[in-house]
Amino acid sequence: QVQLVESGGGLVQAGGSLRLACAASGRTFSSKGMGWFRQAPGKEREFVAAVNWSGGSTFYADSVKGRFTISRDNAKNTVYLQMNSLKLEDTAVYYCAAAKVPTGSYYNSAYDYWGQGTQVTVSS
Repeated sequence: QVQLVESGGGLVQAGGSLRLACAASGRTFSSKGMGWFRQAPGKEREFVAAVNWSGGSTFYADSVKGRFTISRDNAKNTVYLQMNSLKLEDTAVYYCAAAKVPTGSYYNSAYDYWGQGTQVTVSS
């Protein structure tokens, strides 16, 4: 069993930065791939970024590539999402998820544990 709690969301102006954190409980965190997803009002949940179990491999949605960075600290059972150069279209609820596999995945179905989400609002 893994419990995930996100933090770090808030209101930021376009062009600004935020750092999200996801604290995980449970002994299996360090063996799981981790991902960040987001859901804007009226839209489906979409993949943002993922990291493998060691932190050595990361991948991103094209819409955030070059602006967002995912990382993890297995000693602290925490995964991060550094978001720079934020745009209005980044406004969404951001969810942390733990994958069934060590590599992480682009697909919702590959994740079996989800956090409650944290709101990110980008204003003009």
